[in-house]
Amino acid sequence: MDTAQLLDSDSIIADGDGHEQYLTFMLAGEEYGVDILRVQEIKGWDNATRIPNTPDYVQGVINLRGTIVPIIDLRMRFNLEKLAYGPTTVVVVLKVTSTSKNRTMGIVVDGVSDVYSISADELKPAPEFGDEINAEFVKGLATIDEKMVIMLDIDKLLNSRELSVLDSVASEK
Repeated sequence: MDTAQLLDSDSIIADGDGHEQYLTFMLAGEEYGVDILRVQEIKGWDNATRIPNTPDYVQGVINLRGTIVPIIDLRMRFNLEKLAYGPTTVVVVLKVTSTSKNRTMGIVVDGVSDVYSISADELKPAPEFGDEINAEFVKGLATIDEKMVIMLDIDKLLNSRELSVLDSVASEK
């Protein structure tokens, strides 16, 4: 399934029975999902302009039709093995909201996978990992076709304290 098919507006059905649609993508052989209503665009990987004094997982920024968009390498953010970007590597551009501001951010993933419609009943809470592991950005786990898909709360993932570094760097410019 190509990107155009994934985001075809006809395939995004708003239903009133509690189902939400998720765009899924691959990272290190695992499938993750984000609320498809937050996805603004999917683009092939292109170089980003590095910003000094940012964490390693911040690949830099891109100019997306006049909007400066920070790009986060999700593999590095999750402390997964680094992988050279290839032809399936894409940037998923997302709308992220917080109490103080809304922003557009991009995440680099190994490749997009599919779109699933999942009911609230099918989404199971993440298990407790204890105080050592912060998993507050895991919205839930869903089993689809006998595989586990990790649904992410993109607002919690991309509004963490570490990303406040981006705001402080931007305010210095």
